[in-house]
Amino acid sequence: MLVKTKYYDTPADEQNRTRITKMLTEQFPFLKYEPIGESRCGRKIESFSLGCEDEQVLFCGAFHGMEWLTSLLLFRFLETVCRCVETGGSVCGINIDRFLDRRGLIIIPCVNPDGVEISLNGECAAGKYERRVSEIADGKAHRWQANAFGVDINHNFNAGWRELKLREQNCGISGPSITQYGGEMPESEPETKALTKLCRTRNIRHATAFHSQGEEIYWSYGSETPKRSRLMAEVMARSSGYALSSPSGLAIGGGFKDWFIEELKKPAFTVEIGIGRNPLPASKLNEIYTRLEEMLALCTIM
Repeated sequence: MLVKTKYYDTPADEQNRTRITKMLTEQFPFLKYEPIGESRCGRKIESFSLGCEDEQVLFCGAFHGMEWLTSLLLFRFLETVCRCVETGGSVCGINIDRFLDRRGLIIIPCVNPDGVEISLNGECAAGKYERRVSEIADGKAHRWQANAFGVDINHNFNAGWRELKLREQNCGISGPSITQYGGEMPESEPETKALTKLCRTRNIRHATAFHSQGEEIYWSYGSETPKRSRLMAEVMARSSGYALSSPSGLAIGGGFKDWFIEELKKPAFTVEIGIGRNPLPASKLNEIYTRLEEMLALCTIM
Protein backbone atom coordinates (compact mmCIF):
# COMPACT_ATOMS: atom_id res chain seq x y z
CA MET A 1 0.00 0.00 0.00
CA LEU A 2 1.54 3.31 -1.08
CA VAL A 3 1.19 6.06 1.49
CA LYS A 4 2.57 9.47 0.59
CA THR A 5 1.68 12.72 2.29
CA LYS A 6 3.24 16.15 2.52
CA TYR A 7 4.81 15.23 5.85
CA TYR A 8 7.33 12.96 4.17
CA ASP A 9 8.62 15.58 1.74
CA THR A 10 10.53 17.59 4.35
CA PRO A 11 13.21 16.73 6.95
CA ALA A 12 12.15 15.06 10.18
CA ASP A 13 12.86 17.93 12.55
CA GLU A 14 10.91 18.30 15.78
CA GLN A 15 8.21 20.42 14.16
CA ASN A 16 7.56 17.94 11.38
CA ARG A 17 7.62 14.94 13.73
CA THR A 18 5.04 16.73 15.88
CA ARG A 19 2.80 17.22 12.83
CA ILE A 20 3.11 13.56 11.86
CA THR A 21 2.40 12.46 15.44
CA LYS A 22 -0.75 14.61 15.57
CA MET A 23 -1.94 13.23 12.24
CA LEU A 24 -1.36 9.60 13.25
CA THR A 25 -2.86 9.78 16.72
CA GLU A 26 -5.94 11.66 15.51
CA GLN A 27 -6.61 9.39 12.53
CA PHE A 28 -5.90 6.07 14.28
CA PRO A 29 -7.32 5.94 17.83
CA PHE A 30 -6.05 2.38 18.27
CA LEU A 31 -2.43 3.59 17.94
CA LYS A 32 -0.80 3.93 21.35
CA TYR A 33 1.48 6.94 21.81
CA GLU A 34 3.87 6.97 24.76
CA PRO A 35 7.10 8.88 25.48
CA ILE A 36 9.73 6.49 26.87
CA GLY A 37 12.05 9.19 28.19
CA GLU A 38 13.65 12.54 27.45
CA SER A 39 16.82 13.68 25.74
CA ARG A 40 19.57 15.79 27.28
CA CYS A 41 17.64 18.90 26.22
CA GLY A 42 14.33 17.61 27.54
CA ARG A 43 12.85 16.59 24.19
CA LYS A 44 10.53 13.60 24.32
CA ILE A 45 11.72 10.26 22.96
CA GLU A 46 8.46 9.01 21.55
CA SER A 47 7.14 5.51 20.93
CA PHE A 48 4.16 4.29 18.95
CA SER A 49 2.74 0.82 19.36
CA LEU A 50 -0.15 -1.31 18.20
CA GLY A 51 -1.18 -4.90 18.50
CA CYS A 52 -0.53 -7.43 21.25
CA GLU A 53 1.66 -6.16 24.09
CA ASP A 54 2.60 -9.61 25.42
CA GLU A 55 5.34 -9.87 22.79
CA GLN A 56 6.53 -7.06 20.52
CA VAL A 57 8.87 -6.34 17.64
CA LEU A 58 10.88 -3.13 17.95
CA PHE A 59 12.02 -0.72 15.22
CA CYS A 60 14.18 2.32 16.12
CA GLY A 61 15.55 5.17 14.02
CA ALA A 62 17.60 8.36 14.11
CA PHE A 63 20.32 7.33 16.55
CA HIS A 64 22.47 9.88 14.71
CA GLY A 65 21.66 13.50 13.93
CA MET A 66 22.15 13.46 10.18
CA GLU A 67 20.27 10.17 9.78
CA TRP A 68 16.81 11.67 10.25
CA LEU A 69 15.54 10.03 7.05
CA THR A 70 15.20 6.84 9.07
CA SER A 71 12.51 8.63 11.13
CA LEU A 72 10.49 9.38 8.00
CA LEU A 73 10.90 5.78 6.84
CA LEU A 74 9.52 4.43 10.11
CA PHE A 75 6.69 6.97 10.30
CA ARG A 76 5.65 6.09 6.77
CA PHE A 77 5.65 2.36 7.52
CA LEU A 78 3.69 3.00 10.70
CA GLU A 79 1.04 4.94 8.78
CA THR A 80 0.87 2.17 6.18
CA VAL A 81 0.33 -0.46 8.88
CA CYS A 82 -2.31 1.65 10.62
CA ARG A 83 -4.26 2.12 7.40
CA CYS A 84 -4.14 -1.62 6.76
CA VAL A 85 -5.40 -2.36 10.26
CA GLU A 86 -8.20 0.18 9.77
CA THR A 87 -9.29 -1.17 6.36
CA GLY A 88 -8.33 -4.83 6.59
CA GLY A 89 -5.79 -4.33 3.80
CA SER A 90 -2.37 -5.89 3.43
CA VAL A 91 1.27 -4.81 3.17
CA CYS A 92 3.02 -6.55 0.29
CA GLY A 93 0.39 -9.28 0.43
CA ILE A 94 0.78 -9.76 4.18
CA ASN A 95 -2.28 -9.37 6.39
CA ILE A 96 -0.50 -7.45 9.13
CA ASP A 97 -3.57 -7.13 11.34
CA ARG A 98 -3.85 -10.91 11.72
CA PHE A 99 -0.29 -11.14 13.00
CA LEU A 100 -0.63 -8.13 15.28
CA ASP A 101 -3.28 -10.02 17.25
CA ARG A 102 -0.51 -12.18 18.68
CA ARG A 103 2.62 -10.04 18.26
CA GLY A 104 2.71 -6.27 18.60
CA LEU A 105 4.83 -3.63 16.92
CA ILE A 106 6.57 -0.77 18.69
CA ILE A 107 8.31 2.00 16.75
CA ILE A 108 10.64 4.69 18.10
CA PRO A 109 11.20 6.98 15.10
CA CYS A 110 13.79 9.25 16.74
CA VAL A 111 16.11 8.00 19.48
CA ASN A 112 18.28 11.15 19.33
CA PRO A 113 15.96 14.17 18.91
CA ASP A 114 18.61 16.69 20.03
CA GLY A 115 21.14 15.43 17.50
CA VAL A 116 18.62 15.64 14.68
CA GLU A 117 17.66 19.18 15.66
CA ILE A 118 21.29 20.30 15.88
CA SER A 119 22.17 18.83 12.48
CA LEU A 120 19.19 20.55 10.86
CA ASN A 121 19.01 23.85 12.74
CA GLY A 122 22.47 24.45 14.19
CA GLU A 123 23.97 25.00 17.63
CA CYS A 124 21.04 27.06 18.86
CA ALA A 125 18.93 23.88 18.93
CA ALA A 126 21.11 22.54 21.76
CA GLY A 127 19.58 24.88 24.35
CA LYS A 128 21.75 25.01 27.48
CA TYR A 129 24.41 23.02 25.64
CA GLU A 130 24.69 25.56 22.81
CA ARG A 131 28.16 26.78 23.77
CA ARG A 132 29.40 23.22 24.24
CA VAL A 133 28.07 22.16 20.85
CA SER A 134 29.46 25.26 19.17
CA GLU A 135 32.96 24.58 20.53
CA ILE A 136 32.84 20.94 19.50
CA ALA A 137 31.28 21.53 16.07
CA ASP A 138 33.67 24.35 15.13
CA GLY A 139 31.36 25.55 12.39
CA LYS A 140 30.26 22.09 11.26
CA ALA A 141 27.04 21.59 13.23
CA HIS A 142 25.36 20.42 10.02
CA ARG A 143 27.55 17.28 10.30
CA TRP A 144 26.38 16.60 13.88
CA GLN A 145 25.70 12.94 14.77
CA ALA A 146 26.01 12.85 18.59
CA ASN A 147 23.52 13.97 21.23
CA ALA A 148 23.63 17.47 22.71
CA PHE A 149 26.35 16.41 25.15
CA GLY A 150 28.69 15.28 22.37
CA VAL A 151 28.15 11.56 22.99
CA ASP A 152 27.45 9.20 20.12
CA ILE A 153 24.39 7.25 21.30
CA ASN A 154 25.36 4.23 19.20
CA HIS A 155 28.71 4.05 21.01
CA ASN A 156 27.11 4.34 24.46
CA PHE A 157 25.61 0.87 24.94
CA ASN A 158 27.30 -1.65 27.20
CA ALA A 159 28.59 -4.19 24.69
CA GLY A 160 32.33 -4.34 24.11
CA TRP A 161 32.36 -0.75 25.34
CA ARG A 162 35.85 -0.78 26.91
CA GLU A 163 37.41 -2.24 23.78
CA LEU A 164 35.58 0.33 21.66
CA LYS A 165 36.82 3.09 23.97
CA LEU A 166 40.42 2.03 23.28
CA ARG A 167 39.78 2.07 19.55
CA GLU A 168 38.26 5.55 19.85
CA GLN A 169 41.33 6.79 21.68
CA ASN A 170 43.63 5.22 19.11
CA CYS A 171 41.75 7.23 16.50
CA GLY A 172 42.24 10.43 18.48
CA ILE A 173 38.71 10.58 19.92
CA SER A 174 39.19 11.26 23.61
CA GLY A 175 36.30 13.57 24.48
CA PRO A 176 32.93 14.90 23.33
CA SER A 177 32.78 15.00 19.56
CA ILE A 178 30.49 15.42 16.57
CA THR A 179 30.56 11.64 16.22
CA GLN A 180 32.02 8.37 17.57
CA TYR A 181 32.68 9.38 21.18
CA GLY A 182 31.07 6.80 23.47
CA GLY A 183 30.88 8.83 26.67
CA GLU A 184 32.51 8.38 30.09
CA MET A 185 30.68 5.14 30.78
CA PRO A 186 28.06 2.90 29.15
CA GLU A 187 24.50 4.17 29.42
CA SER A 188 25.69 7.57 30.60
CA GLU A 189 23.14 9.29 28.35
CA PRO A 190 19.39 9.62 28.97
CA GLU A 191 18.64 8.54 25.39
CA THR A 192 20.53 5.28 25.90
CA LYS A 193 18.93 4.69 29.29
CA ALA A 194 15.43 5.22 27.89
CA LEU A 195 15.94 2.57 25.22
CA THR A 196 17.59 -0.02 27.47
CA LYS A 197 14.88 0.45 30.10
CA LEU A 198 12.20 -0.15 27.48
CA CYS A 199 13.90 -3.33 26.28
CA ARG A 200 14.44 -4.64 29.81
CA THR A 201 10.82 -4.11 30.82
CA ARG A 202 9.05 -5.30 27.66
CA ASN A 203 9.07 -8.70 25.99
CA ILE A 204 10.81 -7.69 22.75
CA ARG A 205 11.07 -10.62 20.34
CA HIS A 206 13.68 -8.94 18.13
CA ALA A 207 14.83 -5.41 17.35
CA THR A 208 16.06 -3.49 14.32
CA ALA A 209 17.97 -0.22 14.37
CA PHE A 210 17.83 1.90 11.23
CA HIS A 211 20.80 4.01 10.16
CA SER A 212 22.04 5.51 6.91
CA GLN A 213 23.70 4.86 4.58
CA GLY A 214 25.17 1.85 2.71
CA GLU A 215 22.37 -0.62 1.84
CA GLU A 216 23.75 -3.15 4.32
CA ILE A 217 22.39 -5.36 7.09
CA TYR A 218 24.41 -6.24 10.20
CA TRP A 219 23.03 -9.18 12.16
CA SER A 220 25.65 -10.73 14.45
CA TYR A 221 27.62 -9.85 17.57
CA GLY A 222 29.83 -12.37 19.32
CA SER A 223 28.96 -15.76 20.74
CA GLU A 224 25.52 -14.74 22.00
CA THR A 225 24.11 -14.22 18.50
CA PRO A 226 20.99 -16.44 18.33
CA LYS A 227 21.06 -19.20 15.74
CA ARG A 228 17.93 -17.95 14.02
CA SER A 229 19.49 -14.52 13.42
CA ARG A 230 21.30 -15.61 10.25
CA LEU A 231 18.15 -16.98 8.64
CA MET A 232 16.19 -13.87 9.57
CA ALA A 233 18.93 -11.67 8.11
CA GLU A 234 18.90 -13.68 4.89
CA VAL A 235 15.15 -13.13 4.57
CA MET A 236 15.70 -9.41 5.12
CA ALA A 237 18.48 -9.32 2.53
CA ARG A 238 16.50 -11.21 -0.12
CA SER A 239 13.44 -9.00 0.27
CA SER A 240 15.40 -5.73 0.22
CA GLY A 241 18.35 -6.48 -2.03
CA TYR A 242 20.65 -5.19 0.72
CA ALA A 243 23.91 -7.00 1.46
CA LEU A 244 24.68 -8.92 4.64
CA SER A 245 27.79 -7.38 6.17
CA SER A 246 30.02 -7.37 9.22
CA PRO A 247 31.10 -4.08 10.81
CA SER A 248 34.74 -3.14 11.26
CA GLY A 249 36.82 -0.68 13.27
CA LEU A 250 34.83 1.85 15.28
CA ALA A 251 31.57 0.23 14.15
CA ILE A 252 32.24 -2.83 16.35
CA GLY A 253 30.71 -2.72 19.82
CA GLY A 254 28.92 -0.03 21.77
CA GLY A 255 25.86 -0.14 19.54
CA PHE A 256 22.23 -0.90 20.28
CA LYS A 257 22.21 -4.06 18.15
CA ASP A 258 25.31 -5.35 19.94
CA TRP A 259 23.87 -4.65 23.39
CA PHE A 260 20.49 -6.20 22.56
CA ILE A 261 22.14 -9.43 21.36
CA GLU A 262 24.62 -9.65 24.23
CA GLU A 263 22.32 -8.76 27.12
CA LEU A 264 18.96 -10.09 25.96
CA LYS A 265 20.31 -12.92 23.79
CA LYS A 266 17.71 -12.25 21.13
CA PRO A 267 18.08 -11.31 17.46
CA ALA A 268 18.86 -7.71 16.59
CA PHE A 269 19.81 -6.04 13.35
CA THR A 270 21.23 -2.81 12.01
CA VAL A 271 19.92 -1.73 8.61
CA GLU A 272 21.84 0.98 6.76
CA ILE A 273 19.28 2.51 4.41
CA GLY A 274 20.03 4.12 1.07
CA ILE A 275 23.21 5.08 -0.73
CA GLY A 276 24.88 8.47 -0.74
CA ARG A 277 26.29 11.04 1.65
CA ASN A 278 24.51 11.82 4.90
CA PRO A 279 22.13 13.45 5.35
CA LEU A 280 20.20 11.64 2.65
CA PRO A 281 17.53 14.01 1.31
CA ALA A 282 13.79 13.55 1.86
CA SER A 283 13.45 13.18 -1.93
CA LYS A 284 15.10 9.74 -1.55
CA LEU A 285 12.42 8.43 0.79
CA ASN A 286 9.98 7.13 -1.79
CA GLU A 287 12.65 5.08 -3.55
CA ILE A 288 14.05 3.70 -0.29
CA TYR A 289 10.66 2.97 1.25
CA THR A 290 9.40 1.16 -1.84
CA ARG A 291 12.45 -1.08 -1.75
CA LEU A 292 12.19 -1.79 1.98
CA GLU A 293 8.44 -2.10 2.55
CA GLU A 294 8.36 -5.88 2.12
CA MET A 295 11.35 -6.28 4.44
CA LEU A 296 9.67 -4.12 7.07
CA ALA A 297 6.48 -6.17 6.81
CA LEU A 298 8.39 -9.44 7.08
CA CYS A 299 10.34 -8.18 10.09
CA THR A 300 7.05 -7.35 11.78
CA ILE A 301 5.79 -10.93 11.53
CA MET A 302 9.01 -12.97 11.89
